[in-house]
Amino acid sequence: MASPTKYDLLAAEVIRGVGGADNVASVTHCATRLRFALKDRDKADKAAVEATRGVITVVESGGQFQVVIGNTVNNVYEAIVAKGDVKSGGEVAAGGFLAKAIDLVTSIFTPFLWVLAGTGLIKAFLALAGKLSPDFATSSTYAILFAAGDALFQFLPMLLAVTAAKKFKANVYTSLAIAAALIYSATIPVIADAKGVSMTLGAFDAASNLTFLGIPVVMVSYLSAVVPTILAIYAQAKLEHWLERVIPETVRNFVVPLVAVAVVVPLTFLAIGPVADLIGKGVSGGVNALWSLSPVIGGAVMGAMWQVFVIFGVHWGFVPVMIQDLTTQGYSLLTGPLFAAVLAQGAAATAVMIKTRNKELKEIAGPAALSAVLAGITEPAIYGVTLRLKKPFIYGCIGGAIGGGIAAAGGSAAKGFVIPGLITMSAAVDVGNFGLQVAGTVIAMAIAFGLTMVLGFQDIPAKAALDDAAATGEVASEAVSVAAPAIGEVVSLESVPDKVFASGALGAGLAVVPAVGEAFAPVSGTLITATSHAYGIKTDNGLEVLVHIGIDTVKLGGKHFSPKVVQGQRVTAGQTLAEFDIAAIEKAGYNPVVVMIVTNNGPFSAAVPVASGSIRMGETALDLVG
Repeated sequence: MASPTKYDLLAAEVIRGVGGADNVASVTHCATRLRFALKDRDKADKAAVEATRGVITVVESGGQFQVVIGNTVNNVYEAIVAKGDVKSGGEVAAGGFLAKAIDLVTSIFTPFLWVLAGTGLIKAFLALAGKLSPDFATSSTYAILFAAGDALFQFLPMLLAVTAAKKFKANVYTSLAIAAALIYSATIPVIADAKGVSMTLGAFDAASNLTFLGIPVVMVSYLSAVVPTILAIYAQAKLEHWLERVIPETVRNFVVPLVAVAVVVPLTFLAIGPVADLIGKGVSGGVNALWSLSPVIGGAVMGAMWQVFVIFGVHWGFVPVMIQDLTTQGYSLLTGPLFAAVLAQGAAATAVMIKTRNKELKEIAGPAALSAVLAGITEPAIYGVTLRLKKPFIYGCIGGAIGGGIAAAGGSAAKGFVIPGLITMSAAVDVGNFGLQVAGTVIAMAIAFGLTMVLGFQDIPAKAALDDAAATGEVASEAVSVAAPAIGEVVSLESVPDKVFASGALGAGLAVVPAVGEAFAPVSGTLITATSHAYGIKTDNGLEVLVHIGIDTVKLGGKHFSPKVVQGQRVTAGQTLAEFDIAAIEKAGYNPVVVMIVTNNGPFSAAVPVASGSIRMGETALDLVG
C-alpha cells in the first residue's frame, strides 16, 4: 500500500476537525477553499481546524463551514473524496435565501473554474498580441489559438449540465443530451427556409416563424447560456424524480431519459429559455444602468468591497452576473475595478514582507504577495498577512477603492472570464480606456504599499528562542518562552492519566490533547533522546525538555508513529519531531495526549505554564524564569 501523502494527512485532520465523515453532508471546493455542508455544526471544532498545519483559516458563511487551504485545495479535496466516506456536492446548505444561493453558485461553477480561467487567459494573451501585432490577429495561428480559448465559453452549457446535474441529482448523461440540444439549435443547420437553404433553428426563427406543435417559439441563443441551462437541468431533475416513482422498473432505464429529453428540450425552447434570457438581459442591463449613473462610484465600491466579499465567500454571487454580461455584450463592467482590488492586497502584503521583523511572517508574506499579484489568489495574503494584521487589509481596501474608481471611469472591463491578476490584465485591453485601467491598478498598489510602509501596523513579535538567549548570555533574569509541542487543547500536567507525569516527579510542564497528529520541537537544541514516541532536547545552555507522545504508547512498538528526526540531530523550535495517527492510537486503546516536561531547568529556577485553551504551533506554552 502506498504511503499517505501530505494531502492525505491534511484531509484526514480536516475531516476529524469538522466532526468526522459522518457529520459531512457534502463538500465542494472553490479556488482556495473546502466548502462543507455539515449536519451538525456543534460537532465541528473550528479552533482545531484552524490550528491544523496547512490550513490558513476557517470562515463560516452562507451556511457553509469553509476551510481556506490555498492553491493546493484541489489536492486536499481529491484526497477527501478518494476516501469514499464523504459525498461531493449534492446537499443544499441550511439557511436563508442568500445562503442557498451562494451554495448553488459555488456547487455549479467552482468545479470548472480553473479551466475556464485558463482558457480565458489564452484570450487575454491573444488580445494583447493582437494589439501589438495587428497582422498576427488575422493569421491562422491566431484563429486556432482563439478557438482553443473561446470554445469552452461558447459551449459552457455542456459544463453546466454536468455540475448542475450533480447538484440537482439528475442523470448527468441526460443533462448533457439536453444541453447539447440547446447548443445544436445555434450551430447545426437542421431546417430549410422557403428557398430551400438549410438553416439553424436560431437563424430560421430570425427569418421566419418557428413553431412547435403550432405554438410560436421565440428562439434565443443558447451558446454560453447560463441561466437557461441551469433552469432546464433543474426541470429535468424534478421530472426525473417524479418519473422514477411512476414508471415500472422494467422500462424505466430508457423511458425516463426518453421522456425527460422529449419534454425538457421543447419546454426550454418555448418557455424556460425566453424567460431566462429576459432575466439575464435584465440583470446585465441593470448593471450597465447603475454604472452609467456613476461609474466612478460603482468602481470604487467594487474596489473597496471585493476582498470583504471574498472573506465571507459571497463573491461567488457575482460570477453568474459576470458570465451573463460576457454572454450578452462580450464584457463585464464589474471586472475592471477588481484588478485594483486584488493587486492592492498583494502590494500591502509585499510591504509587510519588507517591514516586519518577524521571520515567520516575512516567509509567509512573500509567497502570499506573489500569489495575489501574479495569479489573483488573495486568500493567502488576506488570511495569512493583511487581515491578520488588520491595518494592511484596510490600506488595501482604500487603494482598491481609489484605483477601482479610476479604472471604472474609463469604462474598462475584461472580455473573458479571468481571475484578476497581473498576468490576466490584458483581457481588458480592448474595452474602454486601458490606460486608465493600468493607472488605476498602479495607483491602488502604490497607495496600499505606501500606507502600509508609512503608517505601519502592529507587528507580531518574534518568538523568543532559548538559543538566542544563550548566545547573548542573557538568561538569568528574563522569562524565556518554550513553544507548544503540539496543536490542540492545553491541559494541566496533573490531569494526565499517568502518576509519574502527573506527580511532577520528572519536572514541571503541561500537556496538549492533540487536534493534529504532529509533534513539534518546543525549543532549539540537540536531540539526546529520539524514539518513535519520546524526544528529549538539550539546549545550548543546558536546558532539557522532554516531549512524550501518548500514555504507555511504548507498548505500540513504534506502530502508528512516523519519526522525522534522529538522535544526535540538531533541531530548531517548531520543527516537526514526529507524525502520528491519533485515531489509530485511540483505537488501539491508548491516550494520545502529548506531554511536555522540563526535566532539567539548566540556568533557570522555574518552569511556569502560561498557556490555556487552544494552542497552535509556535505559540508560547511555558515561561522559564531565572
